Amino acid sequence: MSYDSIAWLPLAAGLTILGLVLSYYVYRRRGTRPALMGTAISLLPIAAYLTGSIEMFWKIGVAIGQFGTGFVFSPEKWAGVGVTGLAIALFLAAGGRRRRQASREARRTARAQEKTPAEGRTAAGIGAPDRTQELATRGSGRTPVPVDRTAAAQPAGKSSRRQAQPVDDDMKDIEDILRKRGI
Repeated sequence: MSYDSIAWLPLAAGLTILGLVLSYYVYRRRGTRPALMGTAISLLPIAAYLTGSIEMFWKIGVAIGQFGTGFVFSPEKWAGVGVTGLAIALFLAAGGRRRRQASREARRTARAQEKTPAEGRTAAGIGAPDRTQELATRGSGRTPVPVDRTAAAQPAGKSSRRQAQPVDDDMKDIEDILRKRGI
């Protein structure tokens, strides 16, 4: 069957008319928006005929069909598929390795930041680190946030919001803005 053996105008016009009729029924049942979407899709066959793109789509389909039939019995092409699969597997494995390495580095820096303030205080002659203010990390790779551990010993009737307040001025500004907006 060739491109010229099909009567494209009646086929495109028939598909467009069928789509417009169905769009009318969609309008009656569901409303304007779905009907407009259906109408837009219904106009595509006649637009493809008028612009001559049906012949282009036909040639693309024929080329894909020829590629597929030549592909089925060719060991050379199947070897190409295997090599492509191997390349994709290696690419994905390399990406996962990089992500794991980045998270390890982030954990190391977080641990180093936790140890540095405690060592600095003992070296200055101040003494052991104060256990009421400790650094708590929330997830891997994040900056440690000071947490007041004495607030956890408060009675159960107290607000749980006061247990872990960050001592960061920027965070206070953001909290104030959110409070003003009722969030």
